[in-house]
Order: sequence, then C-alpha cells, then structure tokens
Amino acid sequence: MGDRLLIAIIAVLHVLINHGLAVGFIPLVTWIEYLGFKKGGQNDIVSNEWDRLAYRLMTVAFIITTTIGAMTGVGIWFASSLVNPASIGSLIRVFYGAWFVEWIVFVTEVVLILLYYLSWKRSLVSIEAKAKHIKLGVALSIFSWITMSIIVSILGFMMDTGSWVENKTFIAGFTNPIYIPQLSFRTPLAALMAGALGLFLTKLFTKNGSDFQKASTKKIAQWMLLTLPFMLIGALAYYFKIPELMIGNLPVAVGTMDFQSWYDLLVKFIIGALTTVLLVAGVIFFKPNFKIPTAVYILPVIGMLGFAGIFERIREFIRKPYVIGNYMYSNTLRKDEYPLFKRDGVLAHATYSPVKEVTEENKLVAGEQVFMISCSRCHTTHGINSVVDKFENMYSLKAGEKLNGDLMKNYIKHIENARYFMPPFPGNEAELGALVEYIKHLQEDGTPIDNQATSMR
Repeated sequence: MGDRLLIAIIAVLHVLINHGLAVGFIPLVTWIEYLGFKKGGQNDIVSNEWDRLAYRLMTVAFIITTTIGAMTGVGIWFASSLVNPASIGSLIRVFYGAWFVEWIVFVTEVVLILLYYLSWKRSLVSIEAKAKHIKLGVALSIFSWITMSIIVSILGFMMDTGSWVENKTFIAGFTNPIYIPQLSFRTPLAALMAGALGLFLTKLFTKNGSDFQKASTKKIAQWMLLTLPFMLIGALAYYFKIPELMIGNLPVAVGTMDFQSWYDLLVKFIIGALTTVLLVAGVIFFKPNFKIPTAVYILPVIGMLGFAGIFERIREFIRKPYVIGNYMYSNTLRKDEYPLFKRDGVLAHATYSPVKEVTEENKLVAGEQVFMISCSRCHTTHGINSVVDKFENMYSLKAGEKLNGDLMKNYIKHIENARYFMPPFPGNEAELGALVEYIKHLQEDGTPIDNQATSMR
C-alpha cells in the first residue's frame, strides 16, 4: 500500500465524517430540533414528527462520529507519527499552544455530544428543558467548528508558511495566507455535505409522499441552497490564495501521474456534483410536489463525498515537493539541511541507519537505508507507486530488460527539474550510487536484505 496511501485513506475518511456528520451536521440537527420546538402546539412541547426526525438524524451522527470518526482521528496521529515523525514534531513545536487549546475544545466537544444525544428524551419533559437542550446543541455546534478552525490553520500552514520562515513566531504561522480562505471554504462545504446526507436520511426516515416528508425535505433543501453560494465564494477565495507554483501541480494532484489525462474528466465530475446538488435541492424546494425517485436522493451524497475526497487529495498533493511549505520536503528533510547532507551524506546523520557511509561491502544495505530516508514516504518497492515500476515505465522497458544505472543516476541527480513535485536528492555521490544499485537489485531479485542489514549492526 505504501505510507502515503495509508495516511490518505485514514485522513480522507476522517474528514468526510468530521465535516459531513459533525461540523456541518450538528447545526443542521439543532436547527431541525428548533423547528420542531417552534411548531409545538398548545398542549405539546414539540412537534413529535420534527423532533423524532432530528433525534434519528442525530443517532446516525452519534454512532458514526463516536466510532469510526474517533478511531480515524486517533489513526491520523498514530500513522503520521510513525511515517512522518519529523513533520509532526515540527508542527507540534510551532502550534503547541493551538493544539493544546484544540485538545481541550475536542474533549469538551466529546462531553457535549454525549450530553446532547443521551439527554434528548429527558428534554421532552418541559419547555424549559427542551430550550436548554437546544442551547446544548448550539454549544456543541460552536465547539465542533472551533475544533475545525484550529486544525485548518495548521493545514494552511503546511501549504504556505507565509512570513513564518523568516520570523518563526506562532502568530505568523497561525495567520498564514491560506488560513482564512480555506476556513471560508470548509465551513460552508461541511454544511453542504451535511445537507446532502440529511436530505437522503430524511427521505429514508419519513413516510414516502407524506406532507411531513415534503415539508422536512424542503427545509433541508433550503439549507443546501443557502450554503452552496457561500461554498463557491469560499472556493474562489481559496483558489486565488494558492501559491502560483502549486497551481502547476493541479493536473497531477487531481489525477496522479498515471491519470493526468483524467484531469478534465475529474474537473467535470466536480462541476457535475455541484450541479446535481443545485438541481436536486432546487426541485425539492421550488417544486415540493414533484415526485423524485428515492435513488436520486443518493446522488448529492455521492457528489459531495466525491467532491470533498478529491479536494483532500488535491490539498495533500499540491504542496509537494514540501510537506511543510518552503521549510520541510516531503521526505521529512528540512530544506536548510540539504547543504549538510550533500556534504556528509544523509547516512552520517541518520539515527537508525545500521551503516553511516557507503562501502563496496555494504552498498545494498546503504542503498536500502537511503531509499528508506529519501523515498519511502511516497514510494514502495513493489507495491502501489513502486519505485521499480516508475523507472521501468519511464524507460519503456520490455519484460526482462534491466535498468541502466548511469541513466538512473543522472535522472535522480536532477529529479526536481523533471518532476517539479519531487524533492531534490539529498545525499552525496556515493549514496546516489548505492540507491541506484538497490533499485536495480529490487528489479532483478526483489528479495529482502534485512538479514544483511542485521548482520552489519
């Protein structure tokens, strides 16, 4: 699978849950609960249909966010700390105070979601209890958004560090150029995702063709129509703040190297997804008596999940060759350390490498270690994004043909010129030769060399 795909799967799944069923969904549920409270009659505290719908929607959100959402949130820390400890360490040093506040806010959010969901039925005993319960939902909505707003600052910093590279202050890092534009995009995006999910679930939870189904879906469609323009405005503000060099990464960021030709198709998917949301919500709001097949209600959900997933893929890739913009390369080596590595070699400063310099006897072991340090964050040996496959495809080798070491050396030495989204090779000439020999070994033999590495410790 590879390191980057592992993190991507966990992170994208977490974002879809966090945005779709927490940041955007809790305010939607609270709003529906409030509508039920307002529609209560003289003898009823609430309108039972509206309150029951809000409770059932919250049940879905509660179960998924406290299980898969919680596990993937921890999973991001676990996986990224193992795969990329240097970048996580750097981010913690820069944003220590922000992350400390975010942790307190997150714990508060967990307590609030437990209180909000588990006290729902008790809130039906009086008007005062229900009013307090709605305020609890409002507080939960605010804390969910604050959690995201802090994390978005860190995500923006990873794309564009702004003036932080020069002055290294927390304020400069937190108020990076992409922070506000990205937050202005993610907030309505979360609301729109929540609307799409809420619309589909409401269709399932209410009696088909009933007056209440028409009324409730119309309200959620109104929610979607109101948030869509804000999302588009936020998307434009975000786009125009992306550094110019990163814009050049877009075709690869959207479709990968193998599927650059899909760029236009995926862009059309994004446009189609937003158009579908607009059409479905528009018909439901303006033509509530128009019968829409149940299957159509899933289309905005698929569209918004796909849109958000593509956005996360782009955001992660577009900042390459950096993992932290203009500060740390995606191989977790700092930009200002490169002169040191070029002089001494990366192995001399690698804490866990069993060898510190390249010799004829340890060339394969050294090459493996150079690969682990310089390449393994993005490439596998024979799996997804295999380094062997990359070179074989680049040189159009036929079955049985062997890689040319001299061509590989020359290419890797200037790799940042051919692949502007890849960091420069950090090591010295001897390490470059060892890396090439290791890749050739992988192509010709492919067997592990762990035993050799162990024997040399």
